[in-house]
Amino acid sequence: MLEPVRIGLVSCSDRASSGVYEDQGLPALRDWLTQTLKNPIAFEQRLIPDERAIIAATLRELVDAASCHLVLTTGGTGPAPRDVTPDATLDVAEREMPGFGEQMRQISLRFVPTAILSRQVGVIRGGALILNLPGQPKAIAETLGGLPDCPGIFAAVPYCIDLLGGPYIETDPDRCKAFRPKSAQRPPTG
Repeated sequence: MLEPVRIGLVSCSDRASSGVYEDQGLPALRDWLTQTLKNPIAFEQRLIPDERAIIAATLRELVDAASCHLVLTTGGTGPAPRDVTPDATLDVAEREMPGFGEQMRQISLRFVPTAILSRQVGVIRGGALILNLPGQPKAIAETLGGLPDCPGIFAAVPYCIDLLGGPYIETDPDRCKAFRPKSAQRPPTG
């Protein structure tokens, strides 16, 4: 039996959080994860404004109080003055995982030259991995799942969660094949 995984989803948007338009980031994250993970998932969702202190407090709450193993944010990663999600993420970080940000930008650069303006980061807090994702549903799916010639970031997430002491996450290999070294692979149960 697969262990449940707790996942925090945070959409950072002044306009969506105030009702100006409907948030698309949270449903896109939830749909992709629900279709990809084989584990039972408990979601903790938050729609909040682009306020650095609020974002940092939300990330702390999701990791420290709600015990999320993984927290994914969407929105607020560009150079505009209100784009403060990476800053707030770094405020709560115990360790940075630069490979995640580097790979997210590599994927996005295949579509838009402005991907170099993204400041997405990946960090560790306690036993959780926190990742900043793009805001558009198509970009979220491409970043997580990858492209035929470019691996997505989620392929490395299950093993990272393993190393942090979290649940053993299994994925649908047709959507995203989780990579683990042979020594870290769990024998089939059954």
